[in-house]
Amino acid sequence: MSDTTDLPVSAALDIEAWTCPAPLRDRPRVVMGHGGGGVLSAELVQQIFAPAFGGEVLAQMGDAAVLSLGGARLAFSTDSYVVRPLFFPGGSIGDLAVNGTVNDLAMSGARAAYLSCGFILEEGVELDVVTRVSEALGAAARTAGVEVATGDTKVVEAGHGDGIYINTAGIGLVPAGVDLRPQRVVPGDVVIVSGAIGVHGVAVMSVREGLEFGVEIASDCAALGGLVEAMLAVTPDLHVLRDPTRGGLAASLNEIAAASGTGVVIRERDVPVPSAVANACAILGLDPMYIANEGKLVAFVPREHADAVLEAMRAHPLGAESVIIGEAVEAHPGMVVARTGLGGTRVVDLPIGEQLPRIC
Repeated sequence: MSDTTDLPVSAALDIEAWTCPAPLRDRPRVVMGHGGGGVLSAELVQQIFAPAFGGEVLAQMGDAAVLSLGGARLAFSTDSYVVRPLFFPGGSIGDLAVNGTVNDLAMSGARAAYLSCGFILEEGVELDVVTRVSEALGAAARTAGVEVATGDTKVVEAGHGDGIYINTAGIGLVPAGVDLRPQRVVPGDVVIVSGAIGVHGVAVMSVREGLEFGVEIASDCAALGGLVEAMLAVTPDLHVLRDPTRGGLAASLNEIAAASGTGVVIRERDVPVPSAVANACAILGLDPMYIANEGKLVAFVPREHADAVLEAMRAHPLGAESVIIGEAVEAHPGMVVARTGLGGTRVVDLPIGEQLPRIC
């Protein structure tokens, strides 16, 4: 390495020539970002899984697959939960395992009916912990009105797990006339968020890292089936719903924009971010738009129905803080843009990896 100590400052420190390289994406091995719901996750699915599995149903790439079977329309979804720690303010891995899958079904308009449940236990985990998680899972299922109908248990050697991992799959019926998918989004659709974002991720992080922010931040983990039913009671002509989990609200908006071929414009000041979450994110250097939620949804609604749908959402306990944050537009198709409080705009891009791993 050459010695620059004798060079003029302007030559030794050519600041204008500095660059900030993008993260390397041509990787031979899996990295944490592949599970983050962002660009790396999408590449993993599109370049490895989708070509290997094939099929028209998989190509829908929704939160749940909608299937025709025996004259009925079924929604079918599966998800795995690897949250750390297992218990956090507002919930546990057991609550997540139920609510996450119920919500994936709800985003297709389906009312969840049955779940499967697979436990992967690490050798040495306390049976009291397994009991607490199981009881939380059962209570969440009863609250959501869904039955755990089948399951499986595996044990791995000590050091080859993280206490407990859970997989759940669910099925439910999609009502006639309901067709929720991003391809139905058109310019003019109104974007509604059902409440404050970023709460779940910050709640988990605060416990994991032993952080205190002056007030307790509890997860928003909840089953959204009842809220979706209230929205569909106004009109079945909702265009798309998403629960912004991995990758947060930013990832969901980008996925919808890309699939629909429309642009999305949001008003940054209208996005509901609690002050406690905003303060925590400022300290940690995070953006609330990219943090996972577990009890919120984002809806694209035809403008003529937006006011009535918003009123119905606000009348439901899980949608009391619902707010309109933007709209779909013809300009910049496939791109999400935020209008800032200072009158400027910024691109809200799909995250490369994941700000907070292992939170869902």
